[in-house]
Amino acid sequence: MKTPLIIIFTLISLNFLFQRSIHERWNIELNKYVKENGLVDYIKWSKNKDGLNAYISVLKKNHPQKYWSKNQIMTYWINAYNALTIKLVLDNYPIGSIRDIKDPWNKKIIEYDTNSYSLDEIEHNILRKMEDPRFHFAINCASISCPKLLNFAYMPNKIEKQLENATIDFLKDLNKNKIIENEIEISKIFLWFKNDFGNTNSLLNFIKKYSLVKVDKPKIKYLPYNWKLNIIQ
Repeated sequence: MKTPLIIIFTLISLNFLFQRSIHERWNIELNKYVKENGLVDYIKWSKNKDGLNAYISVLKKNHPQKYWSKNQIMTYWINAYNALTIKLVLDNYPIGSIRDIKDPWNKKIIEYDTNSYSLDEIEHNILRKMEDPRFHFAINCASISCPKLLNFAYMPNKIEKQLENATIDFLKDLNKNKIIENEIEISKIFLWFKNDFGNTNSLLNFIKKYSLVKVDKPKIKYLPYNWKLNIIQ
């Protein structure tokens, strides 16, 4: 009986190591070019895109498989979305905003065999269907008002805690959300993707859970969205 258990354990261990190795290159790139506050050194990164391109090449060769866990799949697509956004900006740099690029979210920017994906397709057709709205605070659209880009990669064995921390950090950021008991001014992310957060009560419960503020039937306002590039000044 021990032999099958050993085989299963070995396969799980190998899969874990394989998943980590996929995203290690991205981890290295983020450490080099992203500050702890989420701002990006696009100038330096634009001069050396080899590491980023190598990571995207690894993504293309290791498309999610049916046997992957939900955490593995979500990790793959969050990291892919962020890396492809960076590539899109660097390929068009210098720019002042991602919106200076023509139709940035609908460009087909990664291919697998006969399939190709845009950023919108990754976000709407894959990540949103995984029914965990916290992913909205893990993906970055290269803009000041977006949730910050972390300077380390998401990893399958850490993603639950990483998503929780990303959501808490986003709601605590006074440049993006201002939450008090009777009035909240929140990011337009909550408006644009309101279906992901449910009705008003569900949204308020989400905000209470991750902001730790006991909001009481507050007035809800949405803050202006700053689309300027999240570049180190």
